Amino acid sequence: MEKFDFAKWIGVDLPLIQAPMAGVQNSKLALTICKAGGLGSVPCGMLDAGAVVEEIKRMKEGTDKPYNLNFFCHTSYPFDAERHQAWRIQLKPFFQRYGIDESALGNKASRLPFSHEIADAIEDFAPPIVSFHFGLPEPSLLARVKGWGAKVLSSATTLEEAQWLEDNGADAVIVQGIEAGGHRGMFLTESLDAQQPTMELLPKVADAINLPVIAAGGLATRDEVVQALAFGADAVQIGTAYLLSDEASTSALHRRALTSEAAKNTALTNVFSGRPARGIINGAMAALDCISEKAPVFPFASIEMGLLRAAAEKEGRDDFTPLWSGVNNSHCEAIGAAAITRKLMGI
Repeated sequence: MEKFDFAKWIGVDLPLIQAPMAGVQNSKLALTICKAGGLGSVPCGMLDAGAVVEEIKRMKEGTDKPYNLNFFCHTSYPFDAERHQAWRIQLKPFFQRYGIDESALGNKASRLPFSHEIADAIEDFAPPIVSFHFGLPEPSLLARVKGWGAKVLSSATTLEEAQWLEDNGADAVIVQGIEAGGHRGMFLTESLDAQQPTMELLPKVADAINLPVIAAGGLATRDEVVQALAFGADAVQIGTAYLLSDEASTSALHRRALTSEAAKNTALTNVFSGRPARGIINGAMAALDCISEKAPVFPFASIEMGLLRAAAEKEGRDDFTPLWSGVNNSHCEAIGAAAITRKLMGI
């Protein structure tokens, strides 16, 4: 049987998606990937509707190629004052260390799920590809997106999640292995024991569903890309390999960590946001345990950690900075993103 042509289906030249990485990139990196022949992604999970529109305008001004907008679609929970009070007691030594007044701590979420308000703002632009993390939006919202003609992608971290996505309207599934940096896309389970390496999960999903499958997690070299395609992937999604690229907005502290001995040690942690995400182990993860039962629910944990991060970074310290990275970060290069793309694609 002839292999499915993902690039042709999505409208690009290469079967490569640049992973959306909130906090370390914007449309600048996405545009470079689009021009290099891949699918550039704009992370929108931490942007309000107006900021998303501005990013779309930059994409449309910079390229006539398809691009991807990525949103979170997590369940929103109310602020839990009692849980935060207990969390702040645990963090009190750090607040005292950096002279932080707890009265300055708010109760607002730093990340909001995709909503009708955002859909209203972007509908006229009819974005060609929209991807989601943490499942799919509720049916009426999903119907709106698909009504624009957009192709819908979403992340699965288990076979059950991949099958759920197929049954509930996704057009393609991103298989996120345990090696991937940043937030796990888990939405049907909270068990980290259910998470598998990319090359174990990928063939299971490819055999079980009838949608295009994109491999993500631990792919940083041409050989690994080739292996993923041989294991059933129709395309690959690459994130960590671009963290040191010229077009990424990765901070100086984050870049320093990626090029240090510390980069060899990554782990899943929930202390920065409330959901498991992979990053380089730093002071906060070591002191609070990488996975803490006391951490507030997503995304409210970032309220306290955000203030501590700002204070520590003023001293040039990354103890409270989420240093998101996949396990395979030794191949990161401080070169242009187009050159990285060509290396990954063997061109």
